[in-house]
Amino acid sequence: MSARQYELIYVLKPDAPEDVVNNLHGQVAEIVDRMGGKIDKTDQWGRRKLAYEIGHHKEGFYVLEVISGSGELMKELDRRLRVTEGLLRHLIVRVDETTIKADRARTKRTEESRRRRVARGLPPDRQPGEGPQGMDDDDAGDMMFDGADMEDR
Repeated sequence: MSARQYELIYVLKPDAPEDVVNNLHGQVAEIVDRMGGKIDKTDQWGRRKLAYEIGHHKEGFYVLEVISGSGELMKELDRRLRVTEGLLRHLIVRVDETTIKADRARTKRTEESRRRRVARGLPPDRQPGEGPQGMDDDDAGDMMFDGADMEDR
């Protein structure tokens, strides 16, 4: 199975020193390397206000990691992060799923459009100069208030 892309975001206590943040990143990187994954991007957002209070903390230090790897790698990261001291919350999300769904929908839409064009006797793809040349077709029939009838009063 090919590597999938995941986003790992974790929130540390707001008073976490720089070396604690770097140490946690090092632990994550070590696990990812050991299990055959790859960290594509690390982004430290810094100290931000939390949406709700977590353990008497109103702020947290946010870090985002984009990781390519297997599901087993993510299970191991999740297991290790659950018992990490000083970590308020963490979340792992698979991000390639949405791009796969969008590509599939785009392909289906394109194929359906081509099929309809061929059924009407047109070439499968739009030709240069074909289609609306100014206003959108959707807007052409709209009866929007433009204030022109207010001038007579």
